[in-house]
Amino acid sequence: MLKIKPIWPILVLMFAAGLLAGCGERAPSVPPSDAAHMHKDVPPHGGTAVALGEDYKLELVLDAPAGKLDAYVFDGEFENFVRIAMESFEMTARLPGREEALSFKAVPNAATGETAGDTSMFEAQADWLKTQPTFDGVLRQVTVRGNTFTNVTFNFPKGTETDENKN
Repeated sequence: MLKIKPIWPILVLMFAAGLLAGCGERAPSVPPSDAAHMHKDVPPHGGTAVALGEDYKLELVLDAPAGKLDAYVFDGEFENFVRIAMESFEMTARLPGREEALSFKAVPNAATGETAGDTSMFEAQADWLKTQPTFDGVLRQVTVRGNTFTNVTFNFPKGTETDENKN
């Protein structure tokens, strides 16, 4: 009678050899020296970035046909929305020959549970926004997690990335 040796030990060895052969070191897709430069603090809605100190930013998004300017509060890298306790805040826009006030009101969102006094989104409405796409702005006072930022100046749509505005 013919004796058949178990084949499973050979199969296991072949499988392990195949796995080890495929585990060679691969070159990184981005050289390590360039990896730090890949991260960009880009406003996710394509808007204007306004720095609030080192840790927070506003993104301002203009809807000119509607005469509306939205403001989103973010962490310093535009990775996470930051809810704030304010129900509104004010901004002054410096236009050629005049100044205009904008009042940003909290926007509740039932889907996220955000309410006035606990939201990351605000909006302001003004007819002059329909025809004036550029201006110099001054945020009068915004408080984010206990940090109050006053008289934050910027250009719209250029924005600002300076951290000199924290008081």
